[in-house]
Amino acid sequence: MRTFHSLRYLVAAVLASTAAASLAAPSGKDIYQGTCIACHGADGKGTLPGVPDLTSASGPMKAGDELILKRMREGYQSPGAPMAMPPKGGNPSLTDENLKAVVTYIRKSFGR
Repeated sequence: MRTFHSLRYLVAAVLASTAAASLAAPSGKDIYQGTCIACHGADGKGTLPGVPDLTSASGPMKAGDELILKRMREGYQSPGAPMAMPPKGGNPSLTDENLKAVVTYIRKSFGR
């Protein structure tokens, strides 16, 4: 009987841990790979003509975080770009915290 109760508590602990992990916010890397990578590429240099290079010293990441977050939140068309980035990269479920995590990931990964 004691083994059954111990096993039951172990299963409950694992289920609680799994549930907590699924509620945790996705990382900036996860969000970038799920939302941004289609246009900006795995290396941040852009995969489509006119998509800004996130690694360039003169690119969009030279701006301050608040401006970048505003552009991510509302959408933005870079001067000369043939198309605009949609608000939240086309993923309306992203929160401000998610967007901040993406900016942090980009700055750490692409040196900007």
